[in-house]
Amino acid sequence: MIEITGLTNRQMILADIIWSIEEWDMVEVFIKSLSKRDRIDCEGIIEMMTMSMIEELGNKDFTEANKIIEKVKSI
Repeated sequence: MIEITGLTNRQMILADIIWSIEEWDMVEVFIKSLSKRDRIDCEGIIEMMTMSMIEELGNKDFTEANKIIEKVKSI
């Protein structure tokens, strides 16, 4: 689970809405329906979500996945 700190209450609400939408095209529709200020905030929130997810993945152990990849490459 990703965690973003330092958001205002309004930004946390926007982040929760974005996170709850399952399809990216629907996220885009949602963002286009917002005021310019909220659209800009959403862009920043999405960047923070992306960076947090990348950081979370960087902390995972991919040893087993790498072993499988090596086996497939050797076939």
